[in-house]
Amino acid sequence: MTKATLDILGIGNAIVDVLARADDEFVMTRGLAKGGMALIDAEQAEALYGAMGPGVESSGGSVANSCAVAAGLGARVGYLGKVARDGLGDVFAHDIRAAGVHFPTAPLEGGAPTARCLILVTPDAQRTMSTFLGACVHFSAADVDLTEVARAQVVYLEGYLFSGAQDAFRAAAAAAHAAGRKVALSLSDGFCVDMNRDAFRHFVREHTDILFANEPEILSLYQTTDFAQAADQARSEVAIAALTRGAHGSVVVAGSDRYQIEAASTRVVDTTGAGDAYAAGFLAAHTRGLGLAEAGRWGSICAAEVISHFGARPQADLRALVGA
Repeated sequence: MTKATLDILGIGNAIVDVLARADDEFVMTRGLAKGGMALIDAEQAEALYGAMGPGVESSGGSVANSCAVAAGLGARVGYLGKVARDGLGDVFAHDIRAAGVHFPTAPLEGGAPTARCLILVTPDAQRTMSTFLGACVHFSAADVDLTEVARAQVVYLEGYLFSGAQDAFRAAAAAAHAAGRKVALSLSDGFCVDMNRDAFRHFVREHTDILFANEPEILSLYQTTDFAQAADQARSEVAIAALTRGAHGSVVVAGSDRYQIEAASTRVVDTTGAGDAYAAGFLAAHTRGLGLAEAGRWGSICAAEVISHFGARPQADLRALVGA
């Protein structure tokens, strides 16, 4: 096996995030499920964007956020995701490269515009996301750069992209394992699991080495209300499962080992990107050769930093916070 020249290669939906503050009434009158994520079409996206208050635009998408956070921790990071050759596509490419992430994917010429996620943050710090996938749906196995996959210690796959890109995920996993690398998967959201449970279960069992999920997602995957049972099921199917539980911290299971990780103390302002930051911290530590408990600690610290302010990207020196 050749030496990896990337620590992490993320593959996911390349989305421009638009974050704006909103009250509960604004969310409710538009029929949005508070705290959740829904897919919308182009017409709905334009209407909601026009009705939102002033927003902050930046490159986003779940695994793209993780890649930016991991790069901030000093990890060598690459990212594959589809944008269009348009203004928002330029915003995405500039932002993610400025964060220190290698981004080689060619933009889509013509067709759907770059995806955007309209994020409403209510006073209780909950985020309600409405996503227009645009160019993302055109990401296919042909966009999986096998050379990039083979040079990364861990290939990190985004559950939001899974439904329309299962062939791409299988191609990436096969190439990673052929090169002696690891495959990590985020379940991303309970609705993703509900839509594709059987396919997710098969991919987790057959192709995944490291699984990231929050409590509702892992319960949905294994169709149980018992967290301990779900964790044990994950333990039997993957080498490592890192399961987040909000204010209750996280649980990392690997074989017969189980680590309870406390949540890092913080003031919650905006929960957008908490799970993304946790996965970034965990993978940055893991690819550095640190133990699982320490990887969980890094993840918790990164998540705490991200939720302490508006937006999904860190504003503090993460290396100083984790003591790297």
